[in-house]
Amino acid sequence: MSPTPPARRLRLGLPKRVFSQVLLMQVVIAAGVAVLATGLFLAPLSKQLDNEAMRRALAIAQTTAEQPQIAKDVQNTAPTVDGPVQKEAERIRKATHAEYIVVLDWRGVRWSHTDPSEIGRNVSTDPTEALAGNQVMEIDSGTLGRSARGKVPLRDTEGQIIGAVSVGIKYDSVRAELIGAIPELLAYAGGALAVGALAAWVISRRVQRQTRDLAFSDISALLAEREAMLHGIREGVVALDRAGRIRLLNDEAHRLLGIDDEAVGRSPDEALGEGRTADILAGRVTGTDLLTVRGQRVLVANRMPTDDGGAVATLRDRTELEQLGRELDSTRGLIDALRAQDHEHANRMHTLLGLLELEMYDDAVDFVGEVVGDHRATAEQVTEKIQDPLLAALLVGKATVAAERAVALWVSDRTRLPDRLIDPRGLVTVVGNLVDNALDAVAGTPHARVEVELHAEGRTAVLRVRDTGPGIPPEQRELVFTEGWSTKEPPAHGKRGIGLSLVRRLAERQGGSATVGEAEGGGAQFTVVLPEALTESAPEPALTATGDTPVKEESR
Repeated sequence: MSPTPPARRLRLGLPKRVFSQVLLMQVVIAAGVAVLATGLFLAPLSKQLDNEAMRRALAIAQTTAEQPQIAKDVQNTAPTVDGPVQKEAERIRKATHAEYIVVLDWRGVRWSHTDPSEIGRNVSTDPTEALAGNQVMEIDSGTLGRSARGKVPLRDTEGQIIGAVSVGIKYDSVRAELIGAIPELLAYAGGALAVGALAAWVISRRVQRQTRDLAFSDISALLAEREAMLHGIREGVVALDRAGRIRLLNDEAHRLLGIDDEAVGRSPDEALGEGRTADILAGRVTGTDLLTVRGQRVLVANRMPTDDGGAVATLRDRTELEQLGRELDSTRGLIDALRAQDHEHANRMHTLLGLLELEMYDDAVDFVGEVVGDHRATAEQVTEKIQDPLLAALLVGKATVAAERAVALWVSDRTRLPDRLIDPRGLVTVVGNLVDNALDAVAGTPHARVEVELHAEGRTAVLRVRDTGPGIPPEQRELVFTEGWSTKEPPAHGKRGIGLSLVRRLAERQGGSATVGEAEGGGAQFTVVLPEALTESAPEPALTATGDTPVKEESR
């Protein structure tokens, strides 16, 4: 036999759901307001009814005192039960439904009363105020109980005070009027409470839908989890309100965008400045996995609208991935160059072997000397004009790749660059991107040629890269520097449209510029000016332009 489960204890307390708590609180508030309003209304109502009763008693007393016959009878007759004063007072009392009408002389002796046995006796309350000529209104207790009273002086024909008239309205009748008004007042209060409860229910239902019927503890837990998630993930999160202002930034967004908490409450344009990043956050540029450059970082942004009219944007840092991709491209270029050299080397070895087998020894010696001289000339031509080893090595390698792609890579004789670069790696990035783009533009065209000109003007480095490709239309010459814009197919590791944007950012970061125009004879010419790119040194000798020297690997 299974044991009997323990009885559950009845626990009293607030409900857990937000909907129930809001409804309960609003109903309690509405009920409290209704009770308070009823009490605030009853208090002045009771006072108003008291005033009306006292004024009515005073009016009856004034009307009674103004009858001259009563004053004469007080002067000429004795206070008796069947006297004329008693008869007249009772007539007026019955006609006005007053509780009592007491006529008294200047000594305070009653001449009329509802209880005949009280006639001839002194009044139980002080008549001094009325006998002094003043009118009195009050709520007081006498021989007939509590009543609303009005007292006026009684005067003879000459205006002398000979007594007073006191009229009382039974206080129970005043209370009855007040109690009679309560049901109607409660009906109004109940109607107001019902309307308030209905409004509370409607509001609570809306709160229930918006909170998805969660408990306050659930909401607190969700907020704590949201804070932990926002500040723990490795993606930048930017939340915007319906007006387009930033309302939330997590730690990663601070790092990626380079802004602080002062950006909260401001628009993306105000917080970041004009640019593609601000356009993406503001929703002026749409799409998925949008590329943008912020400082030296390459970011991938996605923007999702929210139900309240705002939006949430996520930012991923793909700078390292982009660098790895570029290193992969460089490695592939190097592999292509090595493959080309291997192919050329095999052809030369076969040629040399044939010359030796044919016992053409002199021709073999000349052939080897020519091949070695070509390679030496290629490297010497570059290093003579570009003394920075990184740039020289880059151009020598690009020459090999260009020869494999049947493109002539030339270094202009106007090129002179001393080994005084402050940031050689940055210039390597600029030159490498421009040469790669030029090689892609002229590949497959007849008489393909790319020319590089790089020289110093004081501390300013000026770079020009010309090609014989199709060129860039005038309407697209600014678009080519936009992040994500490209006319070429994306590589395997990601997307295109980053290289030229990085070139312009690097130039602008140093106070320079990057522009594109039309080269002489057709094609495109990219010009990059980098102020303060070189250290101080003695002035360079004047340059003499003697023509262009080709730097290329010739296939044999």
